[in-house]
Amino acid sequence: MDIYPLHSSSHCHRILEERGNETGESRQTNNQDLENWLPISASRKAKWWYSAFHNVTAMVGAGILGLPYAISQLSWIPGVAVITFSWMITFYSLWQLIQMHELVPGKRFDRYFDLGQHVLGPKKGFWLVMPQQLTVQVSSTIVYCVTGGKSLKKFFDTMVPSISDIRQTYYILFFVCLQLLLSQTPNFNKLKGVSLLAALMSVCYSMVAFVASTVKGIHHHPSHYGVRSKTVPGKVFDAFNALGTIAFAFAGHSVVLEIQATLPSTEEKPSKVPMWRGSMFAYVIVIICYLLVSVSGFWAFGNTLEDDVLISLEHPSWLIGVANLMVFIHVLGSYQVFVMPVFDTIESNLVQKWNFTPSKMLRVIDRSVYVCVVGLVAMCIPFFGGLLGFFGGLAFTSTSYIIPCVLWLAAKKPKPWSFHWVASWICILFGLVILIVAPIGGVRTIIVSAKTYKIFS
Repeated sequence: MDIYPLHSSSHCHRILEERGNETGESRQTNNQDLENWLPISASRKAKWWYSAFHNVTAMVGAGILGLPYAISQLSWIPGVAVITFSWMITFYSLWQLIQMHELVPGKRFDRYFDLGQHVLGPKKGFWLVMPQQLTVQVSSTIVYCVTGGKSLKKFFDTMVPSISDIRQTYYILFFVCLQLLLSQTPNFNKLKGVSLLAALMSVCYSMVAFVASTVKGIHHHPSHYGVRSKTVPGKVFDAFNALGTIAFAFAGHSVVLEIQATLPSTEEKPSKVPMWRGSMFAYVIVIICYLLVSVSGFWAFGNTLEDDVLISLEHPSWLIGVANLMVFIHVLGSYQVFVMPVFDTIESNLVQKWNFTPSKMLRVIDRSVYVCVVGLVAMCIPFFGGLLGFFGGLAFTSTSYIIPCVLWLAAKKPKPWSFHWVASWICILFGLVILIVAPIGGVRTIIVSAKTYKIFS
């Protein structure tokens, strides 16, 4: 028998108290009806391979295009080392989250903040997790708007040079219009087709970037590889920004419990088994793509790289044009994977706090308003490199490097100096370094970019 628990957050407890005049059976029915309507918990029929391509879509996204640029800010050995170490750390913390999805037998923590509230208490757990998770998801949608617009512009500039004077703002606006349509997908599980296509596109454009960079490097590559900046302050700030860019590339943790919530679970076959199988498959693809793209990109261009490696690549023009179209298609899907938990939070609050009736019209309005606001922000500040570093350090580090380990230490209480105790503290300390320094580098990059930028250009 499938174990589908009621909503475990404190919001549900409050709404049940407000409806104290209802019978217990009626309250339980209303709560279950809400769960069956909310996008995260509405459907639990996913297969293990769904989790694989959801994770690939969430991970191999806009962040991979900035990894060669990050290496150009750190240089060869530190750059590759930080990417590899980050992969190892986040692979471990991902395993921790998957194991804690069913920390209590017979109960599922479908949302990241639900797990935080259970482990650390209603207030502390909520405020540790929810602000960071929302920051990751909202900032991802902003960056994906920018990436989608830049990639579509690059595609048309390459394939149809006669229209190259069209502003990037209009391409971002077109991306936002498509998101208005895709955002009406009822629930997370219904996104499987969009997410699968996005995952395929991410692997394809990664391979295009790798092959094109390799060919470019064979024919001509820099004789000297140094970091971008010539001054000591510049080198320091660039290194800070690079750490945030790399952290941004490991952003899937903010949606991993929500992805796992779409899988069926029984006492005999808990959801952590298929979820871990899919995640392992995804993480192998992730490290292959990350290293191939980052190493080949820096090898081909050195410190002259753009913050998006596909922008630097120009030949063969048709292939680079197609690769940018692939990026555009991919970020259409990635946007949806990250925005679905945001919709879940918005809609649960509208129903539980503001007493709106769950309906299709409510979905159309709240989702459309969100997509439009995020699109407007993206059109105002499309600084791809700076956004990666700033948001990567500000919140992505918390949700991927730090919070899973904090929750594991609090919930499992491993013995001091045992493997899980040491591993968790290494992840936390490494994450704290990035959390402190990366936003500083990101802000500087945005300020430098803003000097030569005109709004809605």
